[in-house]
Amino acid sequence: MIPKRRFEYAVELDAEWTATSNRGGDPLPADDRAWTPEHLLLASLCRCTLTSLRHHADKAGVSVASQGRAHGTVARRAEDGRYAFVELGVELGVALDPLPPPESITELLAKAERDCFVGASLRQPPVYTWRVNGETVA
Repeated sequence: MIPKRRFEYAVELDAEWTATSNRGGDPLPADDRAWTPEHLLLASLCRCTLTSLRHHADKAGVSVASQGRAHGTVARRAEDGRYAFVELGVELGVALDPLPPPESITELLAKAERDCFVGASLRQPPVYTWRVNGETVA
């Protein structure tokens, strides 16, 4: 049975394509020299994954400091000839306090990846690389 929880989001673009969120905050001006839609998707993927991690870490009583970067390649997909992301990589560095046992860290990171709505919505699954407290986690 699928839970009945729903999360709804909305943005609006004006005539100059300046974006505003239904949550308020500063508008995001249209500046394709710096922020293309593809860059925004990569930023969203990083933030969503780290938000998911923070949620699960909070439930486990663990604080998180984090940073990340993402990269992607757009090319024609072999199966349909459409341009799309064909490679996505996410590199995340996190500091956990207190540091859980190794098996709990692996479980926490798996939940962060699984519960990122952005990553789960993509046809091309991201490849994640994690560094936890300075150590690469497989």
